[in-house]
Amino acid sequence: KMKDQLISIILTYYKKKSFIQKTMKTIKKQTYKHYELIFVYDDSDMTDLKYIKKLIKIFKNHKLIVNKKNYGVSKSRNIGIKFAKGKYIAFIDSDDTWESKKLITQLKSMNKAKADMSYTSYKVIDEKGNILGTRDVSNTISYEKLLRNCEIGLSTVMIKKNFLKLNKFPELKTQEDFSLWLILIKKGLKFHPIKKILSSWRRTKNSLSSNILQKISDAFTVYYSFEKKNLIISIISVVILSVNKLKNYK
Repeated sequence: KMKDQLISIILTYYKKKSFIQKTMKTIKKQTYKHYELIFVYDDSDMTDLKYIKKLIKIFKNHKLIVNKKNYGVSKSRNIGIKFAKGKYIAFIDSDDTWESKKLITQLKSMNKAKADMSYTSYKVIDEKGNILGTRDVSNTISYEKLLRNCEIGLSTVMIKKNFLKLNKFPELKTQEDFSLWLILIKKGLKFHPIKKILSSWRRTKNSLSSNILQKISDAFTVYYSFEKKNLIISIISVVILSVNKLKNYK
């Protein structure tokens, strides 16, 4: 039965005290309640830990993992996956937010479509929560299309856990999710785009995901080192990816 399908929510944290309460409130407000929250504290500075322990008490089913040092989002998510007990895993960054029907909408849609992974359209917001634009996903996806245009937002993704046992987030500062999606789609997983806006991605001044040079460098690594494209194709692919990302914000 769908109501018995446990969802493991993996949230990694690094110096986002200004936003984390809002993020956790949107998890708590989910209409689908059969979930566990796996919170990975990824900061060698333990200053915020007491605050996090206070916030997480509102969740009956939760696990707090405290990393020995700052490992970064890739390794932290991989650690969280090891502790996940759910049939499905949903990811959310510590400054992003969800709409209240996010989990139930994806769960119903994935069950109906017999999909392995789903992702949704999302809003782009600033540090104050003002809407900067939206990112609308396409109706279809393929490996070739994903290579040119990654429209999959990390905090919109829900995936069956069994596919993440052997497939991990690679050690990159950014683009780690893009690289994993490429790995999974090549292996034949059924990706299921949902056009409804169910999440918000927060663009902050100091976030790694807003660091253009870092993203360009990591994108090149994905194409050249992981996807084994030649030098020229890798450079051209980075340009195409960057242009498409700018074009797709409304």
